[in-house]
Amino acid sequence: MRTSVMAAFLLGLFLFVSQPPSVPSRPTVNEAGASSKTVDYEQRRASSIQNQTQTAVHPNGTRQQLPQTIIIGVRKGGTRALIEMLSLHPGIAAAESEVHFFDWEDHFEKGLQWYASQMPFSYPHQITVEKTPAYFTSSNVPERIYKMNPATRLLLILRDPTERILSDYTQVFYNRRQKHKLYQHIETMLIKNGDINMDYKALNRSLYYIHMQNWLKYFPLSHIHVVDGNMLIKDPLPEMKRVEKFLNLSAQINASNFYFNKTKGFYCLRNHGRERCLHESKGRAHPQVASPILDKLYQFFHEPNRKFFQLIGRTFDWH
Repeated sequence: MRTSVMAAFLLGLFLFVSQPPSVPSRPTVNEAGASSKTVDYEQRRASSIQNQTQTAVHPNGTRQQLPQTIIIGVRKGGTRALIEMLSLHPGIAAAESEVHFFDWEDHFEKGLQWYASQMPFSYPHQITVEKTPAYFTSSNVPERIYKMNPATRLLLILRDPTERILSDYTQVFYNRRQKHKLYQHIETMLIKNGDINMDYKALNRSLYYIHMQNWLKYFPLSHIHVVDGNMLIKDPLPEMKRVEKFLNLSAQINASNFYFNKTKGFYCLRNHGRERCLHESKGRAHPQVASPILDKLYQFFHEPNRKFFQLIGRTFDWH
């Protein structure tokens, strides 16, 4: 009896000693609530990088600094309209041109100091914003932005993927025609040997869920706000109020900032008595595409769209 008790004791002791120590799991970027330590680290890191890259203070109290918010895409999704509307807010300082810092190697090699020098002068209370639509579909950009500042707020504006493809083609078509270059008909770009042409770059840009998966490896969904590009064109105010809330901005943008231009067919902007519309290249008519091909596109995007909706926990009124 005493022998069996001793054997049981020794077996239990062996199992206890051989069991590996438990290691607390590290929260992933996709978990809803980051730990306070992670938040503190991100804030310290962002502050440190900003201090290293800030330019000299202008006599009026402004200076150039790295963007705290970046519009990452998507190409032909409505990024120009979004940044113009966001610029209506006095708390925003927006870069005028697309910098392409994180996706063009020759720019990226110039470093963060150069990147900051491309930003507008801003007051301490303002948020600096940059937009480069190609960021969303560039595989190495999420990690690069995260290393610059993991607390960066990201704005992503998307529209119906089929409409985005047609708009993408339209832009390339006009650019090539102005340069007297040859161009292919839209249907020959979309279809190859009777099937959807997966080699067409414009089509791959519309596979939103693939690109979104890459961003979610580095940023939590709480740092990414998806703007409905279709609704921004139809009724911009509600979408801009959501953007204000996401960026923790005071409620400044209102109905008086927008008016519908019947000639152009879309909303234009009004601020302090000054009216302006987007460039004439915006709102161009899309090419006519045969109904069977459109139906094939709608069917093709049904599953990718479902996966994207599942990723972000929202749905959009797309075909």
